[in-house]
Amino acid sequence: MDADDIAEVAVAALTGDAPGDRTYEITGPRLLTFAEAAAEIAGATGRAVRYAPVSAESYGAALVRDHGLPDELGAFLTELFATLLDGRNAHLTDDVRRVLGREPGDFADYARRAARGGAWAG
Repeated sequence: MDADDIAEVAVAALTGDAPGDRTYEITGPRLLTFAEAAAEIAGATGRAVRYAPVSAESYGAALVRDHGLPDELGAFLTELFATLLDGRNAHLTDDVRRVLGREPGDFADYARRAARGGAWAG
């Protein structure tokens, strides 16, 4: 997804240009894995970028062990991230088109614009 789409939909929702009685699920025109998004950033920047998967359990344990979160919060976040990343949320919507009247931007285009603007510069 193009992060600019997120901002534009938020502005429309907050200024009343979009119906305010619903939740918007903002997606791009295609589903991407984290590894695919990292590859798009690598292509846009010409730098080596890779995604290293971390299990929800490992992440939750690190939050408790390395960052001092209480055990209960670590357990909650472990469950939350496991649910968010288990694939059930992998779907496309037409909310960008319905709110903005245009198709959503692709993450590859966003990555190229962001790289030209200095994002991810060392």
